[in-house]
Amino acid sequence: MNYAASADSKPMDIERFVDDPQRQELVKEVRRKIDELGIDYLYLQFVSVTGRIMGKGIPADHWESVAKKGFQLVYGATMNLFLNRHGDYLGYGPEAAELVGIPEPETFMQLPWDRRVARLWCTLFRNREERKEPGAFLSADARGNLRRIHDQFKQDHGLELRHGTEPEMMWLKKDASGQPDGGYSNPYCYHIDQFESLRPVYLRVIDYCREMGLDMIQGDHEDSPGQLELNFTYDDALRTADRLATYRQICAQVAREFGIIACFMCKPFMSVSANGCHHNISLWRGGDEEVKTLGNDPDRLPGMPQNYMYRRGGDNTFMPDTDDVQLPGKLGLQAIGGIVKHLGALTAIGCSTVNSYRRLWDTGFWAPVFSDWGFQNRTTGLRVSAPGRFEYRAVDSMVNPHLMAAALLKAMDDGLRNNLDPGAPEERNIYQAMEAGKQVKKLPMTLGDALNALEKDDVIRAAMPGEMYRLYDEYKRDEWERFNHTVTEWDLKTYLDCLP
Repeated sequence: MNYAASADSKPMDIERFVDDPQRQELVKEVRRKIDELGIDYLYLQFVSVTGRIMGKGIPADHWESVAKKGFQLVYGATMNLFLNRHGDYLGYGPEAAELVGIPEPETFMQLPWDRRVARLWCTLFRNREERKEPGAFLSADARGNLRRIHDQFKQDHGLELRHGTEPEMMWLKKDASGQPDGGYSNPYCYHIDQFESLRPVYLRVIDYCREMGLDMIQGDHEDSPGQLELNFTYDDALRTADRLATYRQICAQVAREFGIIACFMCKPFMSVSANGCHHNISLWRGGDEEVKTLGNDPDRLPGMPQNYMYRRGGDNTFMPDTDDVQLPGKLGLQAIGGIVKHLGALTAIGCSTVNSYRRLWDTGFWAPVFSDWGFQNRTTGLRVSAPGRFEYRAVDSMVNPHLMAAALLKAMDDGLRNNLDPGAPEERNIYQAMEAGKQVKKLPMTLGDALNALEKDDVIRAAMPGEMYRLYDEYKRDEWERFNHTVTEWDLKTYLDCLP
């Protein structure tokens, strides 16, 4: 469904959204699904500024009412309803209005771990009664922003973003007090024996993923204790971001079932690899929608068929268009040029936490720290991982995937509009190239420096329209200030006995 807003202020965005005839039919179909599957309760969810899943729950017999009117929640829910270090609510005070969340019926999906419950993603709006922009799309809605930014990109360039992610995470044991007590397995990369030790865990994750529309394609044990990477098929930008958020919810549930911890924190251990989340991206023309039932009964899917839909076919504009099979086509080079130009500001979104920069400082584990690109070169911030796709590497598993996809679209938009040249690909180890005299710009190496780079970059800030940039900057600067305001274990070990 196309929910892009028009310039006309009448009717309201929320009215056009709710009254769309196609949506009305889907609302009726969801009622049939509720009755067929025996659903008693619905989670109505959205994504906060930091990628946390927020929302409300309602009894399923109120479906038609909430589908039309939506639910109200304080604006501060988009900021996780957290306080800053001074004790004030982040983003919005208690006097702020309430947003309206309208469920998207095509996202209805039964939860495989409790079949009485289903979830729906929601689009957020300003309240219908507000004096300023009543009923308009809420700019603090990261997920809604991605949809609208991608729609505009398609309109401007005739191209669509398809991407896949590589979400690394760690399964940790708990001690008697429930705190982390090391990894569930040993830090041996690609060892089947360590992968096997987590077989009951990852098989349950895969079962739940397939029921919820994630086409799981491969997995392995990574370098760190308890670290797994399980991948699902790439797709349209919004669906991929939604599926990564769903994957995290699934892992959290499986961790509850096994009494362990599903850790997406970037760097819980030093001297071993971090939890990266490489984004493999490509721009396409055309293509068709394909429904993959993924082993589910096609006549009794546990969700609406749109959850099982994947974009396939068409023209991949990143494929080589010369005799050099390693060199992307013209549009691909322009897109790389845009991303390389904006790597500093992009780092503030891809490496979004104080802890993210432990990954960049812990050298020797292939973390990207330089603003350069190459073919199959893991020492650069961006690499051509295979003909037809680029691997954006300056991103970890704490990322808000909806903000990241929107920011990459804005960077590529700049590259395409201005025919940006990324320069020649670096084929050498970047460290050896620098020893030979190459001048290479480093990525920001702290969250504070990354936020400063974002502040100066109008192109990437455009991925956070309206109030979104203010909110993100406020949240993340508070996080940076909290860190600088904190005495750590390192402080005590380093300075406690330094004098006399």
